[in-house]
Amino acid sequence: MAALAWLLIPLVAAIGAGLWGSWANRNRKVRSDGPELVGYARFREAMERPRSGG
Repeated sequence: MAALAWLLIPLVAAIGAGLWGSWANRNRKVRSDGPELVGYARFREAMERPRSGG
C-alpha cells in the first residue's frame, strides 16, 4: 500500500501541473494599448522640451 501511495504522489503532481499550465496559458481578453501610447507620447514631448532656466 505504501508503494501505491508513492506512485500516486507524482501522478497527482503531474495532474496539478497540467491544470496549472492550462490555466496559465488561457486566452485573455486583449486590451488596447491606446492610453499607454498616449502617455508615452506625452512623456516624449516633455523630455524633448528645453528646460526652463533656473
